[in-house]
Amino acid sequence: MKLMYDMPQVDKQAYDAAVSSDEKLMYCIPFNIIEDRFVSGWMAFTTQKIYKILDGKILAAWDIKKMSGFKTEVMYGSCGFYAVIDGYTTLLCQFISGRNLPRYSVICKACEILTETGNETPITNSTPERFCPKCARPFVTHTTICPYCLDKMEIYKKLFAMTKGLRLMMCVPLLVAVFSVVFSIINPMIQKHAVDDYMLKAGSLEEGKMGGFLLIVCSIVLIDFFSRALGVFQSRMSAIAGNRFVLVMRTLLYEKISSLSLSSLQRKPTGDLMQRINTDTSVVQSFIIHQIPSLFINIATFTIALIIILTMNPLIALFIAVPIPLVVYLISSFWKVVRRRNVKSWMLGTRTSYLLQDILNGIRVVKSYGQEESSIEKFNESSTRAARQNESNTKLFDTVFPLLSTLMHIGNYFILFYGYTLLYNQDGMTMGQLSQITSYANMIYAPLQSFTSLPRVISDFLTRTSKIFEILEENPEVSDISLPIDIRIEGDISVKNVTFGYESYNPVLENVSVDIKAGEMIGIVGHSGSGKTTLINLIMRLYDVNEGAIMIDDVNIKDISQNALRSQMGVVLQETFLFSGTIRENIRYSMPHATDEEVIAAAKVANAHDFILNLPEGYNTIVGEKGYSLSGGERQRIAIARAVIHNPRILILDEATAALDTETEKLIQDALNRVCAGRTTLAIAHRLSTLRNADKLLVLDKGKVAEFGTHAELLAQKGIYYKLVMAQRKMAKGLNQQKEAEVKAERERKAKEAAAAAASANA
Repeated sequence: MKLMYDMPQVDKQAYDAAVSSDEKLMYCIPFNIIEDRFVSGWMAFTTQKIYKILDGKILAAWDIKKMSGFKTEVMYGSCGFYAVIDGYTTLLCQFISGRNLPRYSVICKACEILTETGNETPITNSTPERFCPKCARPFVTHTTICPYCLDKMEIYKKLFAMTKGLRLMMCVPLLVAVFSVVFSIINPMIQKHAVDDYMLKAGSLEEGKMGGFLLIVCSIVLIDFFSRALGVFQSRMSAIAGNRFVLVMRTLLYEKISSLSLSSLQRKPTGDLMQRINTDTSVVQSFIIHQIPSLFINIATFTIALIIILTMNPLIALFIAVPIPLVVYLISSFWKVVRRRNVKSWMLGTRTSYLLQDILNGIRVVKSYGQEESSIEKFNESSTRAARQNESNTKLFDTVFPLLSTLMHIGNYFILFYGYTLLYNQDGMTMGQLSQITSYANMIYAPLQSFTSLPRVISDFLTRTSKIFEILEENPEVSDISLPIDIRIEGDISVKNVTFGYESYNPVLENVSVDIKAGEMIGIVGHSGSGKTTLINLIMRLYDVNEGAIMIDDVNIKDISQNALRSQMGVVLQETFLFSGTIRENIRYSMPHATDEEVIAAAKVANAHDFILNLPEGYNTIVGEKGYSLSGGERQRIAIARAVIHNPRILILDEATAALDTETEKLIQDALNRVCAGRTTLAIAHRLSTLRNADKLLVLDKGKVAEFGTHAELLAQKGIYYKLVMAQRKMAKGLNQQKEAEVKAERERKAKEAAAAAASANA
């Protein structure tokens, strides 16, 4: 991340005049707002002062050693940079949030280090720039791709690089197309002889010439038949090559999506990713199968036909060329409009796709709250916007391009007028020659007419391809080193001075350290937002730490291959996800080649075997999408079986018994007690009763380790853990009293009913 900008000369002169000789410039970053107006100012940070510079003037200068409490604050549409001066929080500057918030957040930390320790060494931040240096628009997330400054030739080069291994097959249709062009060029020559030498002399044909006439007719038929056969062959080869290329592209795209970091995938709607894999690659496939061979044929036909007409009659060739410059100019001027409209259409279509995916995934919630009409209205509104944009595009394109096509054919009218004039005056033009020239003119105009619609097709193709490459070129936040190692995990975990934030300048965990021995069960507790789930995500290396290190068996997890690391871990989450398929397939998911005996053994450990046998199809029961055909407790037990079937060395439980009734919780807790035996276990739970068997408890508070020890030790400290336990005991006591009161009231009601019934019987 850039923290040292070059000031304009006028501002640099003002700075040089104000700074003393013993000050060293450490950082210089822009600010953009003063009193609700946009400006181009600079904040210069030296080893002694902070200077606020605008238009060659020093607006303010503060002694950095007398300041404290540096912070940024997000406001409406902008952000502020603050510091405490003489006991008062003071706004130093305002800036546009998206571009500069990360910079000022780093500067806050740098100023704190300078004021607290006196360390004058400038700090650096490796976070890559997010905005294009040319247009200042944001890059696509985790890439250096700017959709507005993207080089179109670069897309074609990248696409060509992906054809390796298929290039010969993809060239065959083009070679076939060459023969088709040759035959199409020969045909008008033969027709000229047929008209001039036979048709116009039909009444005076010698008897011996009838054979020649039949030969010409047969030649025309054979050429036409052969051209059509070549067309079929070329289409088939294009389809095969295009399908194989798109198969390669889809495979690469899915592999890349699978390799992306969790944070990256969570920022992308599922419908968006599905559109890129399915719809966008289909557009690329259509372009390769249909447009590329057609473009090659049109270019070759246009070139050869134009050369022939030039040799036959240069003046007629000039008539053909008259409208071409104007049409080319109009097409090039219209290109930006086409591209902008195609991008907008793609965005609206994508929004509709992921809105539909979102509604269908949450259909249970939709129906539970009776929001069917609302969801229909939302989908209809989104679909209508996309349809209106497509309709608007179609109207515009279908109006402009036919007009361009008509303009293109103006030259043809000149040719006909000039040709008929020569023919009428018998001035060196025969009917056959005119027919031949007209045919070649049509061969020129047909490609030109297709070229008028080419911007629309190419623009759509480039839009879709750029969206595909946005994924393919995204850099995973978490990746293996060049030579990762595979180790057999024993279970020792050491977290050393770990600091991490989903945005590096906004840490969720700060300086966290904890040592866990192999085979220990560690309970992780704390208030919501204290960083519990973040810590286990770091241990699983779903994210990489910003500072510090996580060691497993004295090996940094960054040196271990991700596959080796996670294949020796088992995870049971609060929100259990089951795939559509059978119970057997879901249990086998973490160990695809497990035998039926191993599946059953894992199910027994998880207390799932009995209820599975009671299902109609047993282990072959289809669980449905996300497992909604099973209860929450049943899904959770299948998830436990899935987690333990491959005998993980480290087991992670994230609220595995939350939101379950007491009886089901006991079944799952019994299963977990068996599962945790002999393996390192990290368990997050808000119900502290579920952690009664933990060897030690780690208490997190605001991203820092607040307490660490056994249950008895933490109770004796009477700190955060003690307060959590007391609060839950009080809540449980209140619930028990309420339940007892309800039972007592029910007994009294039944007693009164019995007494009333007895009195009625006696009467």
